Amino acid sequence: MDQYKAVLIGCSRMGAFIDNEVPANMRPYSHAAGYEACERTDLIACSDLRPEVMERVGVRYGIPADKQYTDYREMLAREKPDIVSVATQPEHRAEIVIAATEAGARAIYAEKAFSASLEEADRMVEACQRHNVALNMGTNRRFHPGYDQMKAIIDSGEIGALQTLIIHQTSALFNGASHSFDLLQRLNSDAPAAWVQAHLPNGDEIIDGDILREDPTGHGMIQFANGVTAYALNSGRGLEVEAVCQRGVVTALGNDREWQLRAPVTQDHRGRNKLGLVEFPAFEDRASTLCLVEDLVHSLDTGEPPRGGAELARANTELIFAFVESHQRGGARVELPLDGSVYRLERDRGPRQPKYEPDA
Repeated sequence: MDQYKAVLIGCSRMGAFIDNEVPANMRPYSHAAGYEACERTDLIACSDLRPEVMERVGVRYGIPADKQYTDYREMLAREKPDIVSVATQPEHRAEIVIAATEAGARAIYAEKAFSASLEEADRMVEACQRHNVALNMGTNRRFHPGYDQMKAIIDSGEIGALQTLIIHQTSALFNGASHSFDLLQRLNSDAPAAWVQAHLPNGDEIIDGDILREDPTGHGMIQFANGVTAYALNSGRGLEVEAVCQRGVVTALGNDREWQLRAPVTQDHRGRNKLGLVEFPAFEDRASTLCLVEDLVHSLDTGEPPRGGAELARANTELIFAFVESHQRGGARVELPLDGSVYRLERDRGPRQPKYEPDA
């Protein structure tokens, strides 16, 4: 079977070194470690503006000095990769993703959030469509086997049709809610959203005209076109998600560590179902980054679309900017699709220094 050449643009935390911060059951977690773990991919080159960071990537992942580029366009032209990882901040992502499609990449692993503006997301979708490029965004829970099992329970209909989704940690919109929104989309079979209503507690402080000077924290409500309602909260409970169906509830607790299924176990004196804990079906616990990379490999092998795709990444981005728009309108309901969004994330910040070694 074909072996696919991968390159990495952006060699910081998610690009290459977050594995030094996360527990063993989440590894491989960085882009680079995902390619290392996948039998069908070879990480052949990397690009970053900081030669000293690339040197450490070279030591860790066996990338020689002549395959370390400060100019990513030169790397794309010389190395002609099959898969391009874009692990930069969203402010820089659109230009790089579009350049990768134009350079002949067949698949892209783009870190979240997808882009810094909705207009840039539109241009990225158009480029991927025009060049027939498979794209997965790094919202890893879309590829997590536990959430696959959770979705299978919902889709089976054994506890009735899905009615409500509740997630207890949206955090900052670009960094955290991109994960949360994507999980809500996935559990609801990627049904389109009809409208949102939201509040950004720090929005008034950081929105400067059309510019978001920092990543705003937000929470609110998403009404999907299929009738499912989702509540995206910052309740203080940490990352937990609950799917409420007509005859039961399925829940993920403790940031993907515990899974519960509540289904009818008896009836009350009026014949109404009483819920109780039943066995959550077993699943193979595999690292989500590896599953994401394997999904791109499958697309390259078969020509089938990836589990994510640029269009769904764009829909995720639309939710972020719809939350911003709702806040700016005083918490009013914002109908989707969102037209004419003018906002852009532009932070005055340098790159984050990677953690090169794990804790002792």
